[in-house]
Amino acid sequence: MSSTVTEIVDVDVPVSTAYNQWTQFESFPEFMEGVEEIRQLDATHTHWVTRFGGVGREFDATITEQHPDERVAWRSDSGPDHAGVITFRRLGDAKTRVIAQMNLDPEGFAEHAADKLGILDRRVKGDLLRFKQFIERRGRETGAWRGDVDRPG
Repeated sequence: MSSTVTEIVDVDVPVSTAYNQWTQFESFPEFMEGVEEIRQLDATHTHWVTRFGGVGREFDATITEQHPDERVAWRSDSGPDHAGVITFRRLGDAKTRVIAQMNLDPEGFAEHAADKLGILDRRVKGDLLRFKQFIERRGRETGAWRGDVDRPG
């Protein structure tokens, strides 16, 4: 059974700063609960190490679409089945809306129970709030990747 999680946060940085930081996947463990490590393998492939409910998992993901200052979309290649898109909307010179939409197919009892209890929704919301604190505290991105990846087909 697949679940869709949508969360929104407004961050007080320019859209390019928010977007650029989001392309720095290796920094995700600094604000994403349960993400222990992400390695960028090449422009469109990442390797994730996660821990949820005491269960460790490793999987690969492919960036399926990426457009500077607009969106980043991905899907898992192995392990837990999930896909998502992060959309960036300019609200002003120094204000950006970040919208996370994730489709998750929870694997295993612990994740099914967590999904039913809304824990996954709260985790995504918490991750976005920690991203907001992370980028606003820094005031600038740790790096940037401004390349385009077009959706296949």
